[in-house]
Formats: sequence, structure tokens, C-alpha cells
Amino acid sequence: MSKYFFTSDTHFFNEKIMEHCERPFKNVQEMNEKLISNWNKTVSVIDYVYHLGDFGGNSLIDNQSVFNQLNGRKYLIRGNHDYSYTTPTGWVWIKDTAMINIGEQYIWLSHYPHRLWNRAGQGVWHLFGHVHRNKAEYWLSFNVGVDAWDYTPISFDKVKNYMKRLHFEQTCVEQLPGLFDEYLIGEEEF
Repeated sequence: MSKYFFTSDTHFFNEKIMEHCERPFKNVQEMNEKLISNWNKTVSVIDYVYHLGDFGGNSLIDNQSVFNQLNGRKYLIRGNHDYSYTTPTGWVWIKDTAMINIGEQYIWLSHYPHRLWNRAGQGVWHLFGHVHRNKAEYWLSFNVGVDAWDYTPISFDKVKNYMKRLHFEQTCVEQLPGLFDEYLIGEEEF
């Protein structure tokens, strides 16, 4: 049975990110090997992986080489470092944002963290990247970037368990009727 995974900010081939995020690798090759190894130990070839931006470095050839080594059916939410000339081919789709559903759970995907998102007050989760080491928990949203999750994609089950922990915040907001009405008026149905 296929599983669903989420990740972000792998920044393959990016030497600066090792210093910026204090990644514990000697060099880019070691970082790339660890990221690829963790990905393939976690994700099977039939699984679905949503990468929420900032996939690789500035070389399309290098990025394509890594992409081809990674398991799963891969979807990309563009990040601020995903340029058309460096983005590998083979993604199922590439979007700026997306609303997906797994079972009965809707999830808003973006590279960037949002304070409000489509159907935020109706139990829709929000997953994002961009903030690197900070999980940036807020309401029913958090960062799925590799720097916050041991350089490994995280499963839908782990996301679900983490959201249970964050559920208290949603419960508090639901007790404040009308707080988000001005943002939710006119939202279209999925």
C-alpha cells in the first residue's frame, strides 16, 4: 500500500546551506549522500512525496542526477530557490501552492508559512518549508523541512500524530466564534 510523505528545503549541492543551517556534514557530497540515503530508506518506489520547495542547487544536470536516484512519485511546490532552469524533469506536477486530501484530511501545501490559509478554521492542515531548523508550529501548521526532521521526509502518520498535539490551539480558536469570519467568507468549495 502506498504511503504519503512530506519534505522541504533539501538544497542538494548547496554549500552555503550547510553553514547557514549548521548541517553536520563535512562537505556537499556527504550531505547529498545522507539526504538521498534517508529519503530512500523511508520512501518506497510506490509512495507519494510532496517536496515543499528548495530542492537543489544551481545546476540542472546535478539536480536531475539526484532526482533520478530518489524513490517515490514526486510532487513539487516551488520554493524561492526553485528556478525553471534548475528544476529537474519528472515531477508529477509542479505548483506554487496546492490543496490535497489524504483520506478525509485536507492539507494546504506551500513553501512559505501562512498565518491563514484556505479553510484554516475548518480543520484544514497547513504544511510548509522555508524556515529550516524552526518547526514554526502555529495552530494546525508546521514546517516539514529536512533541518527540522533529521534530514528525512516525514510520513502522513507522523504528521497526523504531530497535528493531534497541536489540536489544542484549534480547539481554543473554535471557542472564539466569528474570529475568522472575515477571512472565510466567500471561500469556494473544494
